[in-house]
Amino acid sequence: MRIAVIVTTYNRPDALAAVLAGYGAQRDAKFELIVADDGSTENTRAVVAAFKLHAQFPVTHVWHEDRGFRAAAIRNRALAATGAEYIVFSDGDCVPAPRFVAQHQRFAERGWFVAGNRILLSKDFTRRVLGAALPIHEWRIAQWLGAWLRRDINRWLPLVTLPDGEFRKSAPQRWEGVKTCNLAAWRDDLLRVNGLDETYEGWGLEDSDLVIRLLHAGVRHKSSRFAAPLFHLWHAENDRSRLAENQRRLDAILRSDRAIAQAGVNQYL
Repeated sequence: MRIAVIVTTYNRPDALAAVLAGYGAQRDAKFELIVADDGSTENTRAVVAAFKLHAQFPVTHVWHEDRGFRAAAIRNRALAATGAEYIVFSDGDCVPAPRFVAQHQRFAERGWFVAGNRILLSKDFTRRVLGAALPIHEWRIAQWLGAWLRRDINRWLPLVTLPDGEFRKSAPQRWEGVKTCNLAAWRDDLLRVNGLDETYEGWGLEDSDLVIRLLHAGVRHKSSRFAAPLFHLWHAENDRSRLAENQRRLDAILRSDRAIAQAGVNQYL
């Protein structure tokens, strides 16, 4: 099974460098990585180019011009740029644990998308991690427990690893809380619903819309919690001026049975 990891980023090269270091240290390097760049400057391009020189897997940089927050559009461009069978979505401020990709591969199952969670780093801890290039992707659980005791992270329990099992399918229709920072799905399922809906512009809810449409298409929710955590670097809150409009769009899709994105990936295929 060919896997592509799509990492969305925008003008945060220090965080992206930490994330790429995490992917460079994955225990299973049998995947390709696509940096989905929502209009960053040359600093980000330089980080990707430097990483690509020593990466053990293919690395692609997909970019479009900066016209505001258009995460849905750049993810669609990245999705169109790969022929991999299975897609793992994440963000350029989410550092993966060493078995992140391998665990998503392990949980992949036809008819299901897989959603995980994250551990939030504090503002001060994030500053220290990036300033000193701390290799947190290599940390053991004892180090994370120390970080939790110092209140550098919001929780440590997601680091506990539980095996695969039927309990992971206990909420097959759940969409609440699922985010594209830790979401995996079969590429043909994503194409069947026309990818992400680019009518969502500005921050918020384009990932919920995708998940709801996957559910409408008959693809169910499987959990990768307690198996594939991410470490989310702190950042200031995004501009939410378009959130009310995006919420109206989401409310409409919830009231309907529509599965196809109005403006989706098909325009890039």
